Amino acid sequence: MNSVPSKLIIASRESRLAMWQAEHVRDRLKALYPSCDVQILGMTTRGDQILDRALSKVGGKGLFVKELEVAMEEGRADLAVHSLKDVPMELPEGFALAAILEREDPRDAFVSNQYASLAELPHGAVVGTSSLRRQALISARFPHLVIKPLRGNLDTRLRKLDEGEYAAIILAAAGLKRLGLPQRIKAFLEAEESLPAAGQGAMAIEIRSDRAELMQVLAPLNHLETAQAVHAERTVSLAFGGSCQIPLAAFAQQDQGQMRLRAMVATPDGQRFARAEVEGAASAGKELGLQVVEALRAQDADGILAQCKEQTA
Repeated sequence: MNSVPSKLIIASRESRLAMWQAEHVRDRLKALYPSCDVQILGMTTRGDQILDRALSKVGGKGLFVKELEVAMEEGRADLAVHSLKDVPMELPEGFALAAILEREDPRDAFVSNQYASLAELPHGAVVGTSSLRRQALISARFPHLVIKPLRGNLDTRLRKLDEGEYAAIILAAAGLKRLGLPQRIKAFLEAEESLPAAGQGAMAIEIRSDRAELMQVLAPLNHLETAQAVHAERTVSLAFGGSCQIPLAAFAQQDQGQMRLRAMVATPDGQRFARAEVEGAASAGKELGLQVVEALRAQDADGILAQCKEQTA
């Protein structure tokens, strides 16, 4: 490919997991283009700095990506690597997702030093999670548990557990696996009991939308099956203004060209739910997503989310 640049700079958050992801992309690019000098620009975002409040209270997912986008806008970086579930459903004008990498384990993970599962936790045990989706799903099944916010990078969250602030915490299995910490997982929460967030377990590469030549360079990193699945999931999330301010799950699975898409919305206390599921061609992810949206709206999803916003205000 004639348009491969001599140098590429990847913008990344400086957490250990974010750097792992950036290094993974760097290594993939070096393998594809040995003559290209690929470097990483580590940055701290507002999402990393504000740890005393829930994300839903301070601006949501965009807090993790804005500084990286500014670095690309100013020419200090060519691309940014994100956990896809941290990427807002609508990108700012002038930006595009160039590639979605193959998904790691999309499930939630139960992590505890004393207990083997959520079902083992005693009355009043404190469970930590930063996600309203997880809060709703746990509260619905285990109303005797106390859910408290858990912020910080993955290492910080594990330290808070180890220091006794929580009896258990719920994390994305993908992050623990990527950092070589699968032994911390006491139990996987299957999709039937904890439907994943849109894009969970997938990594995305963001660039400026005017960099057509860079889009071509990054195209080999795009994993079609994962991209189709998360496109369907994000279609559902976008329809409901998807952010960390609402308990919403959307999860697509594929088998032999067919896609099964499941989604739910709920109130944070787990008292009200709407659930829907459709199946169809994997290539028709957007259409399947819109079908799920229609099915959820038929169960008063908009009313549930209005109530949700009152509860989290």
